[in-house]
Amino acid sequence: MASASGEIPCIVIGGSSSRGGEVKMPVIGMGSAPDSTCKSSDSKEAIIEAIRQGYRHFDTAFAYGSEAAVGEAIREALRLGLVESREELFVTSKLWCTYNHPHLVLPALQNSLRNLQLDYLDLYLIHWPICAKPGKVAFPIETENVMPLDLKGVWEAMEECQRLGLTRAIGVSNFSVSKLRTLLSLSTTPPAVNQVEMNVAWQQKDLVEFCKAEGIAVTAFSPLRKGGSRGPNEAMENDVVKEIAEERGKCVAQVCLRWLYEEGVSFVVKSHNKERMARNLQIFDWSLTEDDRHKIGKIEQHRLIPAPTKPQIPDLFD
Repeated sequence: MASASGEIPCIVIGGSSSRGGEVKMPVIGMGSAPDSTCKSSDSKEAIIEAIRQGYRHFDTAFAYGSEAAVGEAIREALRLGLVESREELFVTSKLWCTYNHPHLVLPALQNSLRNLQLDYLDLYLIHWPICAKPGKVAFPIETENVMPLDLKGVWEAMEECQRLGLTRAIGVSNFSVSKLRTLLSLSTTPPAVNQVEMNVAWQQKDLVEFCKAEGIAVTAFSPLRKGGSRGPNEAMENDVVKEIAEERGKCVAQVCLRWLYEEGVSFVVKSHNKERMARNLQIFDWSLTEDDRHKIGKIEQHRLIPAPTKPQIPDLFD
């Protein structure tokens, strides 16, 4: 079960638009970032299964190429009666770097809405604090295509999207404390959310503290880290977390996600496996001990996700 009531807990995020109402974001979301091992149809079926299991928060981005699959899954879930209305779901998408130009923000959001077959988003994020030359989406971005970012102009365009009711809330992703300070100094509407890499091996303590002080919700991506070609998974293969999981009678992933929940942040998981989807929801009816949290706080820290440029921009995360 998701919680004692059977529902996933939500956090209230900053947001207001012509649609009105309090904006509540479920603390656990299902991601749809690209994966070389799966096809678009796999993503669609995984999202339908996630809705069937009780997930209500879905995270996508123009750059992922998964918006259409997410939209198709939502339409199919409605047709099947898995949810009664689109309003039961929380959908996030993101503005890619090639659209980080004031005059391209609204068209980019409108294009994402067409891909998703939706009238509005619940949350729209600036994907990275990087501006690239307009044109084909490429990853990584060659540094010769990186341009100065007019953050004030881009954010004003994001605010206009919210005023138009095309998104209920606006926010950012991969913003450091210094970049958030800059944004807060020039914005009328503060960002509702900052989505960043966060897990037991990259705990982002200073950033989380700053965001809480400023009323900015934090959403963690890569909450279970990643391994494979990037090396060992320092979350899922961590001896401290394994020991805690064994003592609590839980799996390692559940300990990692429960730690994030107790940190007061939301998080986006990704799985196409029904059993793992279900286990990821089973974190709300038990707690870590103070000793568990102390041990996790001592885990060696370093960032995993690099800047999306080639070569990397050295001060992006400063």
